[in-house]
Amino acid sequence: MSGSGDSDLTHDAFLGGRLHLWQPRQGYRAGVDAVLLAASVQARPGQRVLDLGCGVGAAILCLNSRVSGLALTGVELHPPMADLARRNGGEALEVFTADLARLPQALRERQFDHVLANPPYYDRAASVRSDDPAREAAHGEETPLATWVRVAAKRLAPKGQAHFIHRVERLPDLIRALPDDLGSVEVLPLAARPGRAPDRVILRARKSGRAAFRLHPALALHAGAHRESDAKDYVPAVDAVLRAGAALKF
Repeated sequence: MSGSGDSDLTHDAFLGGRLHLWQPRQGYRAGVDAVLLAASVQARPGQRVLDLGCGVGAAILCLNSRVSGLALTGVELHPPMADLARRNGGEALEVFTADLARLPQALRERQFDHVLANPPYYDRAASVRSDDPAREAAHGEETPLATWVRVAAKRLAPKGQAHFIHRVERLPDLIRALPDDLGSVEVLPLAARPGRAPDRVILRARKSGRAAFRLHPALALHAGAHRESDAKDYVPAVDAVLRAGAALKF
């Protein structure tokens, strides 16, 4: 049911209508990256999942739509976004309003089978700040990327997996930030179209993993070298993720 302040919100469909999320009408809004990140998580029913910087809960709730029986926890710095995450997730999602660099003691005492994060993409030492607080919190890197990685690693249970999506130029920073106890690193580059250079990556790593590093072939999100019409023209594997809630296997 709509509330008195809902004129500033939209109620948007994800996963072909399997999930609906309240989001701010203006400012930062969840999109394809959150859905792709969720689709890359190889979770099983009964596992514990932590979303660092969860926003309105898009990534972790997309994962929950695909895998039932998960114990879901989110951390969000911006109080209005945390409130929307609670509204979107209901009893299924526990949300802490906190700075991930200063997690509450109750959360620091817990471990998770999966930790996922979509850290802010832009280093504000080399880019322009947004005037919108929520958009700035989502896109402007106030907390160093290395802190995101360190916190994710600390919250992982033995053999747990960390999952990140970020811009391709930050891949060296992501890899450098990985602590010694995170191994079995896999990277999936994401390109807009065939023949184009990737602009984003999904990286996952396992606590105490020992497998060799794997760089997967780039996944082109859209078919064809050029956009031919107003249609989204996603390749079948990506269309299945976005419209049917399928897993993104790599």
